Amino acid sequence: MSLISTQGALAWIANVFEESPENITADTPRDEIEAWDSLGMLTLMSMLDEEFGIFLTEDHVQNMRSVKDILEVLRSNGKLQD
Repeated sequence: MSLISTQGALAWIANVFEESPENITADTPRDEIEAWDSLGMLTLMSMLDEEFGIFLTEDHVQNMRSVKDILEVLRSNGKLQD
């Protein structure tokens, strides 16, 4: 996948966590996403690698508190189209 829009990224994140897209915004905190537990984080890491070639560092993993943090990882890796 090359560039993804913010709306596309939000839909992608919803899909990763098996959430309804209307429940996911940039401001959605991690604790409001039921599937964003340790297994969900592994799934997110795997999908970021598989679909975008992005490898999360331990710092990234520890500091992810909301959907905005996932968007920032996509942006900083040149995958998010603003």
